[in-house]
Amino acid sequence: MNPNQIAKEIFAAIGSKEKIHSSECCMTRLRLELDSLSDDKLAALKKINGVLGVNQTESELQIILGPGRAAEVTKCFQELLKASDSKASATKSAPSFGDGRELHAKIRAKNATPVKLFFKRVADIFIPLIPAFIACGLITGSVNILLRLFPEAASYSSILLLKIAGNTIFYALNIVVGWNASKRFGGTPALGAALAVLISHPLLSSVTLFDSPLVPGRGGIIAVLLISAAASWLEKHVRKFVPEMLDLFMTPLIVFLIAGTLAILILQPVGGIIAEAIGTAAYTAVKSGGALTGFILGGIWLPCVLLGVHQAFTPIHAELLSQTGVTILLPILAMAGAGQVGACAAVYAKTKNHALKKTILSALPVGIMGIGEPLIYGVTLPLVRPFVGACIGGAFGGAVQAAFTVGASTLGLSGLPLAAATDNPSVYLLGIVASYIAGFIATWLIGFADPVEEEEK
Repeated sequence: MNPNQIAKEIFAAIGSKEKIHSSECCMTRLRLELDSLSDDKLAALKKINGVLGVNQTESELQIILGPGRAAEVTKCFQELLKASDSKASATKSAPSFGDGRELHAKIRAKNATPVKLFFKRVADIFIPLIPAFIACGLITGSVNILLRLFPEAASYSSILLLKIAGNTIFYALNIVVGWNASKRFGGTPALGAALAVLISHPLLSSVTLFDSPLVPGRGGIIAVLLISAAASWLEKHVRKFVPEMLDLFMTPLIVFLIAGTLAILILQPVGGIIAEAIGTAAYTAVKSGGALTGFILGGIWLPCVLLGVHQAFTPIHAELLSQTGVTILLPILAMAGAGQVGACAAVYAKTKNHALKKTILSALPVGIMGIGEPLIYGVTLPLVRPFVGACIGGAFGGAVQAAFTVGASTLGLSGLPLAAATDNPSVYLLGIVASYIAGFIATWLIGFADPVEEEEK
C-alpha cells in the first residue's frame, strides 16, 4: 500500500481532524497529539495494511510504520490535515486474539509520574538527532571494520574523509542539543545554541578563574541541558519586565549575559561533575559486573520500556557517545528486542491460531531489524508469559555484550543493523543469536494460553 493510501486510512480511522492537535514524524512512527480514541478506532488503526502497531502514551498516539515509510506517511497525513475538512467514519473491528494496549494503558496510567514525564521531555530533545547519529555511527563502524581488514588503508584520503564524516555529529553535538533543548523548554533556540558554543569554545582554555583554567566542553550535553533549561526559565521572566519596544534586543542580551555567567561559574562545573559520574558509573558497572550486569540490564529493559523509564537512558547514551565515541549500554539493551524475536518464534511454532501466526510473520522481519513494538503490543504482552520469555532472552544476550564490553558508535539503532555500528560486530551478532535461542527456549518451556481461533465472517 502506498504512503498516501495509508495516511488516508489512518485519517479515516481517527474520524475527525478536529481531534488532532499536532502531528510529527519520529524515525519509525507517526506521532499524533489528539483527544482520546475509542477502542474500536484504535483496533481499526491496528488493522490498516502498513501499520505495524499502535501505542498510546498520555495524549500522544504513536502509529508505528517503520523507517522510511513513517516519513512518507507523515508528509501525506499532514497534507490531508491541511486540505481536508471532511470527517470519516471509523471502521469497527476487533483483534482476533489478545490486545496488549489495554494492559499497557493500565501500567502507563499508574506510572505516569512527573519524573517520568520529565525524562520523556528530555528524551524528545534527542529524537531529531537520531538520524544524524545513525548516519555517522554507521560510517564510523564501517570504517573501523574496513581498517581491521585492510590496516594499510588508514592513510588514504577517502578513509580520512570518512572518519571526519563519522565524527561530525559529535563536533556539533553541544550546539544542536542547545538549540533543541531551549526550544523544548520554551526559550529561544538560538540563545541555547550560543550558550552551548560559549561553554565549548576552545579559547576558554586561555582563561583562568580561581587559579584554575577553564575546560572547553566540560560537562558535555549534561551541562548544555542545565544551561538551556536555566536560560529558558530566565527568558520567560525577563520578558515580564522588559518593555515591548525594547524586547527585541534587551531580552536576549540580558538572558545571554546572566545565563552565560551562571554557565561558566556554576552550571558547567556542576554538569561536569554529573557527566563524569555518569561515565564512571556506566563503565564501572559493566567492567566490574561483567556478564551479570549485562544479564540484569538486558533482562529488565522491556519492563523499563513499558513503564517509561527507558526515556532516562537517551541522554546517558548521548553523553557516553560524547565522552568516548561509543555507548557500551546500547548493545546490552538492544538484546531485549532480540529476545522478543526468539520468544515470538517459539509462539509461532506452538500456536494453532492462524491469525496470530499471520501477525508474527508480518512483525518478525521488522523485529529482526530492531523495531520491536509490533511484537510487544501484538504478541508477547497480550500473551503475558512470552513477554517473560523475551526478557530472559534479552538477559542472556545482554550478558554476552557486557562480558566483552561491546560499544556502539550510534544511538537509535537496534537489531541486526546495529552490528555495523559496533566496535565488535562478531560478538554483537553472537549476543543476538544467544538472545534468539534463550528467548525461544524460555518461551517454549514457560508456554502460554493459546488464543481461541475465531471463525471468519
